[in-house]
Amino acid sequence: MVRAPATPLRSPHTRWLAVVPVTLTIAIASLLLFAWLAQEMLASRIQQFDITVRSNIHQHATTLLTTSMGIITNLGDWPVIMFGTIGLLLLFWYRGARDYIQLTLITMMGAGILDGTLKLAFHRLRPDPFFGTRPNTYSFPSGHALISLCFYGLLAGTLTHDMRSKWQRVLVWSVAVVLIGIIGFSRVYLGVHWPSDVIAGYAAALIWMGAVRVLALRLEDKKKS
Repeated sequence: MVRAPATPLRSPHTRWLAVVPVTLTIAIASLLLFAWLAQEMLASRIQQFDITVRSNIHQHATTLLTTSMGIITNLGDWPVIMFGTIGLLLLFWYRGARDYIQLTLITMMGAGILDGTLKLAFHRLRPDPFFGTRPNTYSFPSGHALISLCFYGLLAGTLTHDMRSKWQRVLVWSVAVVLIGIIGFSRVYLGVHWPSDVIAGYAAALIWMGAVRVLALRLEDKKKS
């Protein structure tokens, strides 16, 4: 009886590519968008756009919406993201998925460093908040937008990696995209960020996720050579 050859295990770096579906095209486009936003912000040419969008959103403020936005924005707070990241790491450790532990650490630690570095580099002052208190950090880019895209995007990619049903993958990614979008919207609604801060935060996150994907490609090529 001839035994069929065993199916080779996929490289952990190959799995990274499936979990982080940010192509080079998306990363480059995000880089160009971020560079344009930064230039417009530094030249104060985007100020009118920010003021107009803030004012239009604030006109539709209600007590219920304010309460909802206050809860939703907490899902992008660092303590919540850190708790979620630790939970992911413990789950991967329990399942012996060391490659996912490495991916999570690189993604989230890099996102945190990127957020802090960009804020210090541009030192844009925050607008006067509509609700709550003004955070004591700089405004550009939005850390909530950046970190939430990295974390919930990574979470969605991990959950859908082994799903065979297309509708399940679409559902998970749809929930992740909506959640990430609402978190960013909540920052503008509450008045703690300019709209361009949020857009820049998303762009920076996509750039970083693209960098993680490039790292996976290089590690894969190194392994084959």
